[in-house]
This record gives sequence, C-alpha cells and structure tokens, in this order.
Amino acid sequence: MSEPVLIAKGITKTLGQGAGQVMAVRGVDITLVPGQLTLLMGPSGSGKTTLLSILGCILTATSGSITIDGTDIAGLSPEALAKLRRTHIGYIFQSYNLFPTLNALENVRIALDVAGQSGPAAVRKAEQALRDVGLGHKLKSYPANMSGGEKQRVAVARAIASAPSIVLADEPTAALDSENGHGVMKLLSEIARTQNRSILVVTHDPRTLAYADRVIRIEDGLIIGEELTSGTGTKKAKAEVTAAGLAKPPSETKVAPGRLILGETTEDQGSRVQSQAPVPLAPTSALLDLAPNGRRAKRRRKNSSKSAGRHRA
Repeated sequence: MSEPVLIAKGITKTLGQGAGQVMAVRGVDITLVPGQLTLLMGPSGSGKTTLLSILGCILTATSGSITIDGTDIAGLSPEALAKLRRTHIGYIFQSYNLFPTLNALENVRIALDVAGQSGPAAVRKAEQALRDVGLGHKLKSYPANMSGGEKQRVAVARAIASAPSIVLADEPTAALDSENGHGVMKLLSEIARTQNRSILVVTHDPRTLAYADRVIRIEDGLIIGEELTSGTGTKKAKAEVTAAGLAKPPSETKVAPGRLILGETTEDQGSRVQSQAPVPLAPTSALLDLAPNGRRAKRRRKNSSKSAGRHRA
C-alpha cells in the first residue's frame, strides 16, 4: 500500500461556549492513501462535515495533529495553510458553488488562477480537466444551461485541475437524481484509481457504497467502524440493509451495529473477499399458506368445523 498522504491523530473539535458547548469531534484518528476512494458515513449531526473541514485545513482542530504530504500543519500561518490547501487539496461542494456569470472553462480556470497558475498552460489544464469528466463539449456552456449532473462534473473538474493529492467532497450526490449520482461517484472512483488521488467523500447516501474502497462510519463525533470493501481498483457492488435479521454480515468485514451488508464474492490480485449472499424470500405459495386467510388456514378451519360437527352428533 502507498504511504499515507494525510495522517490525522487524536482530532477533537469543541464548538460553542459555556452551557451550549458541544464536542463535535472526539479523538478521531484517520489516514488517507493515494488511489483510494474513502467514504465517511454518518447521520446528520455526527460530526462528519466538521471533520472534513478540519482535514481540509478550513477549521482548526481543538487538539490533535494533522500531517499532509509530510508537513505537520500545527503552527502554520494562515498564509501557509492557504498555500497548502491550494497545492494539495481540491474541494467539491454539495451545491456546486459555480459562478453563474462564468462558463465551464472559466469556472475551472479561476481555481487555477487562485493556485497561481495562469496563461495558456492553465487554459490547457482546465480544458483537459473538463475532458476528463466528460464535458469536453461543454467548455463554453454556462451553469444555467447545464443539468445538475453536469454542474457537479464541472465542480469535480475544478477540484482536480491543479492536480491535488487529496480531493474532499461534501455530500456530492445529495442534490442529484439516481442516474447522475451514480455517474458522479463512478467518475470519482475512476479519478482516484487512474490519477492516484486520495478522495474522501462525506455522505449518508447508500448509493455511494458500490464505489468505495473503504468506508469509515462516524456517530456523535466518534469513529465507530471501518470497512475495507475491496482492493484498490476493484469495485464490489453492495446494498446496505438496515432491517436486522435479514442476513448475517460477512465475518471478514466490520459493520456498525444494526447495519448489514449483502453482496457477492470478488477476486482481487489473488485475495478472496467473501460477503454474505442475500437470504432468498419464501415462495409466494408459502406466504399465502401462512397468511391468516391462506389456503392452509382455510383447510384447518374447515377440518375443525367438520370435527366439531361429529362430536355434537
């Protein structure tokens, strides 16, 4: 496995003051490695967006340490932190955050300008980033003339144009329909693998599970579980089931309480990953027989009536 590009240890974050003080993140350890798409999953209020902002050097942790590409960020000046963000981190927002008066190419170019890259070379980089996300034909299109999926692809192109080692995405599928949501996640998965980027996606969307190499679960500011879903470069389609009792989780995978994962067996570089097969449903005929008005129930009532009549006789 590649060396981690980000190492965070003992991260805490306290918000508010006095009686309203809340510890949003409670001693989190996390590492990110190149070529891997990691999901950070948890319910609303679990601290996942706060943690993402800390890892992206937007918020400062109350305690703990973060190292990005070998640089300990503790004690860095605001200017140095901004330079670190421009160099190493790309950010994808839930609501796209595109400039409505700029076309797709200009929206990507402005991110390169902020990173100190301009001129013909920057134009070529912006064009290539848009082609990488399948929007080579939309260079001159404005956000008002794009679908939600296309706008999110422009946001992805903007995040990867300067070749950051880390891409952080905050609920990138929340505003998208199913088709576009799958399209964006497939794109992020391919970028992680083919461009050797470390991508961390904050989400509570179960559609994203099929594209992850790793899933980290967070609740109440604590990491409560971690799953390696497949080897790097291999995607294993999965469905998350929250109703207990349908199936047992695979023994090789750590699963948060009350969450069960069903899937298939996959092969990756000679290593075998086994997941639990779905439990087959009972045949329709059996369900009819077990119902209160089913055939067997009717036969039992009919036989019982006959027996009662014989006894009265």
